[in-house]
Amino acid sequence: MRNQMTGNAGLFHIAWELTRRGWNVMPTVRNARGADLYAAPLDDEEAVIPIQSKALSRRAAVPLGTDLSRLRSRWWVITLGANDDDPTCFVLSLEEVKDLSTQDKGKGRAYWLEAKNYEKPEFREAWHRLV
Repeated sequence: MRNQMTGNAGLFHIAWELTRRGWNVMPTVRNARGADLYAAPLDDEEAVIPIQSKALSRRAAVPLGTDLSRLRSRWWVITLGANDDDPTCFVLSLEEVKDLSTQDKGKGRAYWLEAKNYEKPEFREAWHRLV
């Protein structure tokens, strides 16, 4: 239950951040395949972008599964400290997520986005990148 609450906190924090920056935001059904949010700028409702939300309660790697080709959403927002009063978001493109991912050497061969790879100044609160 705590993980679901963290996910919801991150999702709605992203929606709040985008709304106050002039975007229309629509969350999707939780645990559905695909984007967690769709956002459109107020002046161009046809420019809808899909956003994948990953919320973390503390600094950690983001699990990406075993096949990077299954990742879909064009933009990813990782919310660090999602349950805190002042969470921090990192905005990355899908290409950046894939390029910065690392793969387990072991049996499952899962991919991860390590904190050191997303916690960079160019991604921190970089809402201006969303286009």
